[in-house]
Amino acid sequence: MKAFILRRTGSAIVVVLGVVVLTFMIARVIPGDPASAWAGPKATPASVEAISRQLGLDQPVPVQIWTFFSGVLSGDWGTSIHTHQPVLDDILNCLPASLELVVAGLTLALIIGVPLGLISARWRGRWVDHLVRAISVLGVSMPAFWLALILRQVFFQKLHWLPVAGEYDPDLQYSSPLAKVTGAAIPDALLSGNWPVLGSALAHTTLPAVVVGSYATGVIARMVRANVLEVAGETHTQMVRSLGFSERAVFGRFALRLAWSPVLQVVALVFAYSLVNTFLVESVFNWPGLGSYAAQSISSLDTPAITGLTLLIAFVYVVVNALVDVAQALLDPRVGLR
Repeated sequence: MKAFILRRTGSAIVVVLGVVVLTFMIARVIPGDPASAWAGPKATPASVEAISRQLGLDQPVPVQIWTFFSGVLSGDWGTSIHTHQPVLDDILNCLPASLELVVAGLTLALIIGVPLGLISARWRGRWVDHLVRAISVLGVSMPAFWLALILRQVFFQKLHWLPVAGEYDPDLQYSSPLAKVTGAAIPDALLSGNWPVLGSALAHTTLPAVVVGSYATGVIARMVRANVLEVAGETHTQMVRSLGFSERAVFGRFALRLAWSPVLQVVALVFAYSLVNTFLVESVFNWPGLGSYAAQSISSLDTPAITGLTLLIAFVYVVVNALVDVAQALLDPRVGLR
């Protein structure tokens, strides 16, 4: 097991380093001058040249990459060109809101997707199976921004049931100010017992969480169906049937339990994908997360911020996959032999 964990950790480090180098190189060949963007439209050539030296842009690319890596290891991810603040501080300020949205979306996806997959597997070939498969395909194939616009049009502009902008009603900052603990509205409201903000935050989170969770719901439902059907046809599951257990027990207690390992891996991948997928959703719902920060960084050719965001996403992907591999090895020791 120790050798397995060391192999996974080593490969994870190599992947992160490769992603950062590739992103750094791509950001350097994109047309534009980060020093000019930092200095502003009325800057003189002398000031642009001074800023270029200050940012280290006059150094050879290998030196810039080494400087960036050294800074990453020491907690210095560079300085954002459009905010003039440390990139790591900007990311840490925006990350809690995005994580809140992803966790809410994946929670809905698990609550809905797992039962749908079980129902589809239990009544394979019947109308309910075809309905669940159609819903899964729709959830996977529909673009997130399009679904966000539809929900916004229906539930906000037409029915006036749910709000669509921000984490919670900004007027509550005066009547019920929220104490910042984690940086995410719902956990902070729960921890501080701020019930007005909690109710508003839940209402504001509903629509974007549904959009974020739609893709995950389709993937989880399809994966649960496929793996439960595969396990249900194996010899040991047939033996359970022969012992007199009901079909409900066979699918719910035995087949689903044995099918959880690949489903767990898919959930981990969907988590990392959903963190990126929130960028467009946050733009539609004016959510104060990484999406707004990424849009500003790209529009202003903010190389340090773009590289920092890419490093964060790569780190999330690698860490989540490594944790899933270790969890699978603990659940099934045969995994550690590969």
